Amino acid sequence: MQIRGKNLKLLISEDQIKEKVKKIAEKINKDFENEEILAVAILKGSFIFFSDLVRHLKPNTKIDFMQVASYHTSMESSGEVIFIKDLAQDIEGKNVLIVDDIIDTGRTLKALTEALLQRNPKTLKTCVLLDKKERREVDFDADYVGFEIPDKFVVGYGLDWAEEGRTLKEIYCVED
Repeated sequence: MQIRGKNLKLLISEDQIKEKVKKIAEKINKDFENEEILAVAILKGSFIFFSDLVRHLKPNTKIDFMQVASYHTSMESSGEVIFIKDLAQDIEGKNVLIVDDIIDTGRTLKALTEALLQRNPKTLKTCVLLDKKERREVDFDADYVGFEIPDKFVVGYGLDWAEEGRTLKEIYCVED
């Protein structure tokens, strides 16, 4: 399989993803037993993961969406977050679960959580499908992680390369 003239190598199968999503949801349900959760998808990359995840969460889970961007100097994020689409509701006193597709440098997710903590949620947890620990530049780890992956460019299951590859059912590494 190819995308943008590059070969793709299967990294995580559809079945592995489905199983991992269920396990993450079970842990979240246990951690927030008898509590309402506001699950927040970080658009665009997390939308497929988010959709699958929330279907396994308790019925008292509410949802919202955000879209953020980071300032860039060349190829690196400064971690300064621009809210392109902010939350539609107040999070003060609520259990908030931020759901994103991938964490690499950690700058954007750390800056986002710091900004949201200023809004006084009861709790603020983070959940990512993929973690590229090799790329971490700041001291930040997600509370719930699906898969730790190598420092490779990946597409599929919501992740894209210039808007291509998002709808693939598996996750692939783009080969050089």
